[in-house]
Amino acid sequence: MISIGTDIIKTKRIKQNIKEKGDVFLKKIFTKSEIDYCDSYPNSFIHYSGKYAAKEAIKKALLSSSTVDSISLKKIEILNNSDKSPYVSVKSLNNIKFNISISHEKKYAIAFALIEK
Repeated sequence: MISIGTDIIKTKRIKQNIKEKGDVFLKKIFTKSEIDYCDSYPNSFIHYSGKYAAKEAIKKALLSSSTVDSISLKKIEILNNSDKSPYVSVKSLNNIKFNISISHEKKYAIAFALIEK
């Protein structure tokens, strides 16, 4: 079974959440590895936005396929290979293959997810 998900977000929304809520927001949504990666960039909010969109896209694909009834964004981890390409880790779902594509620019971040059971 194959399922897809997509998400787009305004980067200023993530930037505003980081500014207003700081670590409370970041630690609710992102893992330490994701935070370390994003914070290694000068405009970290752009990278947070991409990872946020990716998490939402994966969540939508999982929910629409009835693979899970619910899942928190923090349980979906968007990591990066040495060439900086993204990959997905969801420790509680070992029998699923995840594919993710993320793109971002100044105003928007978008992600497309494909899962295979």
